[in-house]
Amino acid sequence: MANLTFIHPSRRNLIRALLLGAGLTPLMWHTIGTANSNSKVPIIPGFQEINGTVFLNGKTPILHQQVKPGDVVVTGNESSAIIIIGQHAYMMRENSQIEFYGEDFEQTAEGNVSGLIKIISGAVLSVFGKTSTKISTELATIGIRGTACYVEASLDKTYVCVCYGQADLSGALDKRHLETVSTTYHDAPRNIYAPGHPVRIEPALVINHRDAELRLLESLLNRKPLFDIGKTKPKDRY
Repeated sequence: MANLTFIHPSRRNLIRALLLGAGLTPLMWHTIGTANSNSKVPIIPGFQEINGTVFLNGKTPILHQQVKPGDVVVTGNESSAIIIIGQHAYMMRENSQIEFYGEDFEQTAEGNVSGLIKIISGAVLSVFGKTSTKISTELATIGIRGTACYVEASLDKTYVCVCYGQADLSGALDKRHLETVSTTYHDAPRNIYAPGHPVRIEPALVINHRDAELRLLESLLNRKPLFDIGKTKPKDRY
């Protein structure tokens, strides 16, 4: 069994549930149980998991309640939520506030959603289908090109790990393009700072997200992480 003692309790419980099959909703348990097979389970939009104190537009949501364009989701201390919107899944961390697709929202007939996600505070792990979504924080903009990424927003920096896929990283305040990263397995984590900081963007370590979480999110969408597809699969390091 993986050592989870160094992970925050609110997220440790989710990973332990994935590893042990405990505490999941029937849908999630069935999804994980069939994740490695060719069978598909229904994709149910909205809240898939609600842990602790979670608000949707100031009110307590219920399981499977949908998140619509312009909605704001807030998590409290030691709280978290998993949300599906279109072909995308989001795992919100504790003490986070996110506005989902409040601007430039578009949805195709196939259910692919694009637009702008604002991380007002906190952090989120996301997996995406086809999209032209952008994630913005006070300091950075991440242009998603069908990928998975983890973003933490704080006052002094934005942390971004493109777990697999490609993304354009830019400054939010000056719109300056900083870097385009293309990764297969957490290859290019970055810290992004405000204009005027001695360093605008720098390499960082992989922090606060796990491969088990990515597998969980992708399985809810009948997919696998890119690092689990193909003949060459890296050994889990995270």
